[in-house]
Parts: sequence; structure tokens; C-alpha cells
Amino acid sequence: MRVIIKNASGVPIYEQIKEQIKEAILSGELHADDTLPSIRQLAADLKVSVVTTTRAYSELEQEGYIYNLQGKGCFVSSVESELVREQMLRKIESGFSMAIGAAKIAKISREELHKLLEFTMEGNHYA
Repeated sequence: MRVIIKNASGVPIYEQIKEQIKEAILSGELHADDTLPSIRQLAADLKVSVVTTTRAYSELEQEGYIYNLQGKGCFVSSVESELVREQMLRKIESGFSMAIGAAKIAKISREELHKLLEFTMEGNHYA
């Protein structure tokens, strides 16, 4: 896993770290029980404050993406965990709401929207 910080992005550094680790977990690059770099090691590698990496890891743990074993380090949680599932459901609902809003503006019928969803799922090889 490689974390890349973009200082000019306008996104706080801890948020960039958190989102990139999340993406690595959800994409399958990181698997359940994989060991993450220590907070101090990641801070040194990225040349950022330990407080910054601590905040990123803390939020990832609160959201259910990682867990901490005292004295052993931080590890990737199972993607099937209920907290992660809830996070993904909220993200999907938000995406659906945006799509429905756009469909209303474009006067796309419910049936057309359903067909578009099915077509998109097939194109993404969704089982």
C-alpha cells in the first residue's frame, strides 16, 4: 500500500491518509488482518506529524475499517464487518439520491432509470 499526500489538494492530510487506506481495503489491496504500518512509521515515511497519522487511524478504527491490538499494532478489519457495510450503504444511498435528482431534472422515467442501473451493473460485471 502506498499513500501519496498532495499538499495543494485542499483536503486535510489525515483525511487523505484515511481515504487512501479505506480505498486499499475496499479494493482488496489490503485484506482482513493485514498489518498496517505503525503510526510512527507512517508519519516518518510521509514526513507528517504523528498526530496526523494518529487521527487518520483513529477515524478508520471508529468507522470499522481497522482495529488496534495494544502493543501489536493496527490491522485491517474484515470488509464484511457491519460498520463497513453501513458506511457503504450510506454511500450507495447518497449516490442513488444524486442520480434520482439528475433523472428528475432530465425527465427520465423510473423505468428508464431502472434499465440504466441494470445496464451499468452489467457493464461493471456485477453479479
